[in-house]
Amino acid sequence: MSLADLSLTQWRSFDLPTARTVADTAAGLVGGRLTAVETVEHLGAPLHRVRIERDGRAFALIPGGRLTLGFDLDAWQPSPEQAADYAESVEEGFSCGPDLRTHLAELLSPRRNVTLATVLMAVQDEPLAEPPADMPAALAARGLRLPSADEWEHACGAGADTLFRWGNECPLDRIPYDDEGPQFQRNAFGLRIAYDTYRTEITSDLSSVHGGDGGESACGAYGALLGWLPLATANRNPSLAELVYGPDGSDLTDGLSTRPVLPL
Repeated sequence: MSLADLSLTQWRSFDLPTARTVADTAAGLVGGRLTAVETVEHLGAPLHRVRIERDGRAFALIPGGRLTLGFDLDAWQPSPEQAADYAESVEEGFSCGPDLRTHLAELLSPRRNVTLATVLMAVQDEPLAEPPADMPAALAARGLRLPSADEWEHACGAGADTLFRWGNECPLDRIPYDDEGPQFQRNAFGLRIAYDTYRTEITSDLSSVHGGDGGESACGAYGALLGWLPLATANRNPSLAELVYGPDGSDLTDGLSTRPVLPL
């Protein structure tokens, strides 16, 4: 079996010595160096977290396979506090609909099944040095590529089906820019991802951006919940994507970043 065909389910079945052997093989395939393999608790079971360094950049192993992505709005109910906070935002004129479910339907990717290859993905996003349209060529010159939108979402959620990578709740007495909270913890794969609404990550999908809204919700005082929603795993922020990839966004780099992928 090619390492690219490794599924998340198979990966979770490995004991630590087997996981270390697979991780060492992955490091060798990309000319990198295995620097850490640790086991964390995730979704009620152990998950091995791998860190590989190549050319001074740290990468995490992201197992793929047949996966379910997107947020299931039909199976979700907002808490009374979330509904009340959203109602206050509606009164202030900040909303995409009369209720929170309608608002989220405009922002979040739908529930769906996908098949993804196992890849190595940068632990930390890197600021864009080129306009978005020039990034594929710039990364290819380094042996890297942009992640797809599905790869980004899977890497962020790591199999969790909750609104945020850490659960369905978020603090409603502050916005993430003001808080040393769950967004600053590395996720289950060891990535620093969806941690700052002022940062916005691009992928190969021109209809979406991820992990932030350029600080729009914070600067606009949209409300607490709407201030946290740019960090939601399935949020693709279509309105900002239109700006980034529109005619006026050709030279836009400020606040934009990407998370390079090393194929296996």
